Amino acid sequence: MILSLALVALVAVPLLAALLAVVVPRRGALIALLGVAGIATALVVLVPALVRQGVLSLSIGGWNAPLGITLRLDGLGLAFLSMVATVMAAVLVSARPQFAARAGSGETRSQWAFWPLALLLWSALNVAFLSRDLFNLYVALELLTVAAVALVAIEGKAGSLAAGLRYMMFALAGSLAYLLGVALLYAGHGTLDLTLLAAQGIGSGRSGGTAAADLIAAGLITAGLAVKTALFPFHAWLPPAHSGAPAPASAMLSALVPKASFLILIRLWFEALPELASPVLLTLLGALGAAAVLFGSVLALRQSRLKLIVAYSTVAQIGYLFLVFPLAGGDSFAQPWAAGAWTGAVFQALSHGLAKAAMFLCAGVWIIAVGHDRLDGMRGLATATPMTAFAFALAAVSLVGLPPSGGFTAKYLMLTSAFASGQVVWGAVLVVGGLLSAAYLYRPLALAFAKADTPTFAPVSRRLQLVPLLLALAAITLGLASQTPFSLIQIGRPASAVEGLE
Repeated sequence: MILSLALVALVAVPLLAALLAVVVPRRGALIALLGVAGIATALVVLVPALVRQGVLSLSIGGWNAPLGITLRLDGLGLAFLSMVATVMAAVLVSARPQFAARAGSGETRSQWAFWPLALLLWSALNVAFLSRDLFNLYVALELLTVAAVALVAIEGKAGSLAAGLRYMMFALAGSLAYLLGVALLYAGHGTLDLTLLAAQGIGSGRSGGTAAADLIAAGLITAGLAVKTALFPFHAWLPPAHSGAPAPASAMLSALVPKASFLILIRLWFEALPELASPVLLTLLGALGAAAVLFGSVLALRQSRLKLIVAYSTVAQIGYLFLVFPLAGGDSFAQPWAAGAWTGAVFQALSHGLAKAAMFLCAGVWIIAVGHDRLDGMRGLATATPMTAFAFALAAVSLVGLPPSGGFTAKYLMLTSAFASGQVVWGAVLVVGGLLSAAYLYRPLALAFAKADTPTFAPVSRRLQLVPLLLALAAITLGLASQTPFSLIQIGRPASAVEGLE
């Protein structure tokens, strides 16, 4: 009973908190922090239970799939839920000075809307990590998109509104492709539950649908999710959206939102449709990932604004995630390198979420200190905001993939898989991408630590500087204490993550 309540709480707590923040708007910040406490309590209950019992599942209302909704918690889902909870707690604490209503002053639109939107986004993320039904996942993605678009445009500036509109147009195109693929898959197999689809052996000749229809359906779903993940060349909405939003919103949009659609892709291909994967598809996804790494890194090098550098870095870092498909692909026999590639991609997603949220929150601190995010005004910032400069440097260590960070663990696992499988080209992408990351992240760091002749920076509270430092330290700790998350991720790991796709 307690475990069931804890599973439901992961979705219900942020959703109810969002509704309460609408009803009692001047207490939005307090309600959000109470939501953090509720989610933390649920995770404290679920982590030991998952370790003892293995995969946990709950059929809502007692109705099993395909008639009912099933929530399923495995190690992969719990890892993402924990990362999201950590980032959201940091973001909500950092957002209080900017968005909390103040006594004796009128409440602005952004102060009223930020808290329910952030909580709705959190609830949608948790649904995406727990649900097993492709249509329920579609609903979660739509709620996630609506909240994310509103957060982009929350300040009502012309640039933010234009970025939000572009985001919405891309998201709608992705949703249409995804929904059409889901409809085709349902027409051929009569279910949208990932476990039931896997049991039909789609692609093996044992299922009822036709091979052509299944391939078209899977291709449409994959294309729709690629758009929502901002995979190159569908990334055009991401940099203006993430750079134009307030720093706390940017942290959520960059660190968390793309992870939902990526996790659905992982579940789709490694759990539901592993036998439908083909070398052409796997190579195509890997090639798009490699192009994202190179293209995003080169554009990051050319930017003169800090938030745009970090935003284009997200385009590049997302590319690493898609290298899991060719690295875990192969012939029908078991591949000894597939498990390393799969686990490395998961570590990459987790470490990127922590490090990138830390970077955007650091950018928010520096915008307060300088008044803008242009690189030409950042000289000497480390003297005024030492904790923030240290946090940015630690986050950069993880994004570059240097030891002992979580990013190093991710790239080590993926590099090992690349060389073990003889796919040296993907290993080269990882190495070159790391060097480019070091180049574009060195620019703001060098300016921050450079000596300024007459530094005039606005003061920033130490508490606001401490939050991104804790997130950056978490990204480093993910590598230092990697054995625990490594073991957790393996609970309920799909067979295709061990044997390889196709």
